[in-house]
Amino acid sequence: MNQTSKLASTRPVAVDMISPTRWIERGWEDLRANPLPGLTHGLVLAVIGWLLLWMAHDRFWLLAGAFSGFLIVAPVLATGLYHISRERAAGRKAGLGDVLNLWQSFDERLVRFGMLLGLAGTGWVMCSAALITLWSPVPIQKPVDFVRHIVLVKEVGLFEAWLVLGSVLAAPVFASSVVAIPMLIDKSVPISMAVNASWRAVADHPAPLVWWAVLISMLVGLGMVTGLLGLIFVVPLVGHASWHAYRDLTASKSPVPAPAA
Repeated sequence: MNQTSKLASTRPVAVDMISPTRWIERGWEDLRANPLPGLTHGLVLAVIGWLLLWMAHDRFWLLAGAFSGFLIVAPVLATGLYHISRERAAGRKAGLGDVLNLWQSFDERLVRFGMLLGLAGTGWVMCSAALITLWSPVPIQKPVDFVRHIVLVKEVGLFEAWLVLGSVLAAPVFASSVVAIPMLIDKSVPISMAVNASWRAVADHPAPLVWWAVLISMLVGLGMVTGLLGLIFVVPLVGHASWHAYRDLTASKSPVPAPAA
């Protein structure tokens, strides 16, 4: 990396309420410039989602647990997209072979972080099950039961409490990973340092990152309600955009050790 690039990488970047929109725009540029790896990521995750639906379509708690784990661990599965965006920023074009090489390197930090996210997903399902089991007037066994007796009821209460509980439990997961996962791809740092950097970014920019979390949720929700077809495009878009979020959120911070050459 030349001196100009080094200076550019540490130049402070203003992060405001418009920043999430800019990250999406940059993510779209990355996807347009190199669509095959990104769309392949999206197709693979959509296929995984279809398999989960097929296996657990009539068992609500199995389906809820599978999809919760799927959505929480998905940022780790999308690490190849961060690599592609990083290479494009450096003037290089990465392909599926480069992504496979990244995964085959079997970075233990990413494996451990993915396991931690999986535990968080398990905790959410258990808390959700406890809330609904204690509050619901009828047993919830199938997805249609959840829609009929929790979502579509006229009374305000259980569904709203369920949403609030999900938001409360999702917030620390988002705060721990929004910067940490791309940083683990970008630099040779321990998980603790990456997570600390992630929490500092959230503490420094709470409003923009709340909006970023809402925007991601809206895009993923759009991908879900289209029969998961939308995930083919949403996954690479959000993945590439997340790399640019990481770069902007860490650009004005003290540099952390770079990976050895």
